Amino acid sequence: MRELLPDLEHWLAKGERVALCTVISTWGSAPRQAGAVMAVSESGGLVGSVSGGCVEGAVLTASKEIIKSGQPQLLHFGVQDDTAWDVGLACGGEIDVFVQPLDPELFAQLLPRLKADQSMTLSTIITGNELGSQTLSDETGQVIAHSGAGPAPHTVRIAGVEDDGTVFVNPLAASPTLILVGASHVASALVNIAHMMEFRVVVIDPRKAFMSEERFANADKLVPVWPQLAFEDIGITNTTAIALLSHDPKIDEPALMTALRSPAFYIGALGSRRVQAQRRERLLQAGVTEQELERLHAPIGLAIKAKTPEEIALSIMAEVIQNYRAE
Repeated sequence: MRELLPDLEHWLAKGERVALCTVISTWGSAPRQAGAVMAVSESGGLVGSVSGGCVEGAVLTASKEIIKSGQPQLLHFGVQDDTAWDVGLACGGEIDVFVQPLDPELFAQLLPRLKADQSMTLSTIITGNELGSQTLSDETGQVIAHSGAGPAPHTVRIAGVEDDGTVFVNPLAASPTLILVGASHVASALVNIAHMMEFRVVVIDPRKAFMSEERFANADKLVPVWPQLAFEDIGITNTTAIALLSHDPKIDEPALMTALRSPAFYIGALGSRRVQAQRRERLLQAGVTEQELERLHAPIGLAIKAKTPEEIALSIMAEVIQNYRAE
């Protein structure tokens, strides 16, 4: 949803009507997961994706009609359909997409919370008398906003069939955070890749001369202090990844001692196998346990024979995502 914000704001500011298209369910080779979103403006603008290209054309056509009529629709595309070849699903797979007019008032409540990177839940009735009615709730289940003719529920609707229809619940989780310790050339490249992957990116380095805003234009935050102090301010959760990239033991190792005892889902450190072995001995002597050290990815990154800073950054981001998506 967050990737749609600039276009949605632009269209609504111009007074355009907008259709919101949400993937409800998939089967087989459909490339996007449930919850993926695309938006279409009445002038033909398009942002986001519901299938990676397979059914976008058909959904775009339906969206224009739904903008005119104001009536939501649940669209189904599958290999058994006569239109399977036309929409690009001939290789197999099924996809359900719910298309509805975007409610400007509900979006006005959604927008600041998306910008603040807060977790929310958007529940939509996709079959029944209140078709298209939506409820926006915070992470505790308290209702923030409601659209539709019916009364607002007191708490978030539960996915499945209720008295007033089938409800699709779409969690809008806060973005995962990647903390980079050390404003190196690798960090500069990694910031850009992580930004493309929709990670919130924080760069920490007490060496203020290294912390150029030009080098890290896509970083969400630059923190020119020692990592231990920065960690306290930023906060580390189970949606946080940490990459130690300074190549300076005075910076990396105190940070590692804190990181390894945190709930971060990924912790990696730059350095050769020889450097890692030496670091390991120093950390053990400093009181870090063998069990804690098992969490450390070192040498950092997937083994793709990376050489350049950009290639190393790519290998690190791939490993971060691999762990983020691990079940």
